[in-house]
Amino acid sequence: MSWLEILPLVFVMVAGPQILTPIFLATTEHWRANSAAYVAGASLSITLVVTLAYVFGVGAVGQDASNTTLSAIILGVLLLAMGHTYRTRNESEPPRWMGKLGAATPRFSFRLGFLLLGFFPTDVLTSAAVGSYLAANDAPWADAVPFVLLTLFVLALPSLVLVGFGERAESFLPKARDWMNENSWIVNEVVIVFFIGLALNNLLG
Repeated sequence: MSWLEILPLVFVMVAGPQILTPIFLATTEHWRANSAAYVAGASLSITLVVTLAYVFGVGAVGQDASNTTLSAIILGVLLLAMGHTYRTRNESEPPRWMGKLGAATPRFSFRLGFLLLGFFPTDVLTSAAVGSYLAANDAPWADAVPFVLLTLFVLALPSLVLVGFGERAESFLPKARDWMNENSWIVNEVVIVFFIGLALNNLLG
């Protein structure tokens, strides 16, 4: 099923500052409101990009554009995402805006979730690939819902862990943050290669 094929891209969506941010927010004074606002902003932007890509993909199919053309576009998008991930693999310094997370407000968190998950290069390419892939395979838009929900669930995990484990989570979250910061680009590349294989299968099959 198409929705199962796109689920691995969730790991591309969240690896990097996207998951580091909710870990930081989970340690702020108003962590509940900040974490909820971050996930809400992310949900809006992810859904928007996926939907636009899907609508344009369906429009292309309606104008007799072949699935081969759309699959080629998806492949190109994924190759760009792969190249961007590789080029930025050694950028270990956190972005400047991360220094503001300690004093984050719900409004700031919402805006950050919206921008990071909707307009960060890797994420906008991934969301666009999801929408285009579903359109190219004549799948319903609803098949994108599991992808969106799983992405949001992963983004909410830091705060959920804090709710469930309390003080024990406070020592675990920084370790998780450091591991993700060091290995996120590898996770990204592995998952992108997997999806490139799916795209090539559609293109050559």
